[in-house]
Amino acid sequence: MSGNVTLLSDTLAKAKAEDRAALIAYLPAGFPTVDGGIDAVKAVFEGGADVVEVGLPHSDPVLDGPVIQTADDIALKGGVKIADVLRTVREAHAATGKPVLVMTYWNPIDRYGVERFTAELAEAGGAGCILPDLPVQESALWREHADKHGLGTVFVVAPSSRDERLAQITAVGSGFVYAASLMGVTGTRASVGAQAEDLVRRTRATTGLPVCVGLGVSNAEQAQEVAAFSDGVIVGSAFVQRMLDAPDHESGLAAVRALAGELAQGVRRTP
Repeated sequence: MSGNVTLLSDTLAKAKAEDRAALIAYLPAGFPTVDGGIDAVKAVFEGGADVVEVGLPHSDPVLDGPVIQTADDIALKGGVKIADVLRTVREAHAATGKPVLVMTYWNPIDRYGVERFTAELAEAGGAGCILPDLPVQESALWREHADKHGLGTVFVVAPSSRDERLAQITAVGSGFVYAASLMGVTGTRASVGAQAEDLVRRTRATTGLPVCVGLGVSNAEQAQEVAAFSDGVIVGSAFVQRMLDAPDHESGLAAVRALAGELAQGVRRTP
């Protein structure tokens, strides 16, 4: 069975045709429970997200700030496994027909087996993976199996990336390019800053892939700001924080659904 990288590309192209940025949401699998996490992914789609990244919880998440680390800890203490991540992808995609990615560090995939993971992710209807710590020069095995199974490979670029390095990364990525808006870990910020716009400009000079911006976006105003110069706006910590702050599960679902709606309006408004 082939994965859904084409669905991902078509979804981003449709947003562009509508003269707006795509809204990409992130939520970790297994948070607050496996079933609860599946509900949350469905809720952000219902609110207006175009794409969802499902996080594979990790005990040493180098890119993730304290909010996502807290959610990961809850998921890991609940015993979340890769099978639960794949189930989250399967059920969210089946319920919505929309593209679902997995965001994961390399070590869990390496231990699980690249061929096994890519085959099972494709079978679950996944669109691909975001791999923030896999160096491009060490990615050939992953890309071989991802391509075979119709999965996208999304690499992360940062403001520190030199132009030559950007060209190396974008030459082998697929789906879209994840542009980290600033140096540091995930989390909400007071402003996203000019670094992100410069990074998008430099990245676009090397590729025809959509360039989507993450790290720091938490409200409709910031989404609007980033949507003005990018192909997609990625929001994670703000969704997780809404779930953490909610007094009960249903309130959490309502909160993330509402936030998705606000952000979806933000990516559709021109400054």
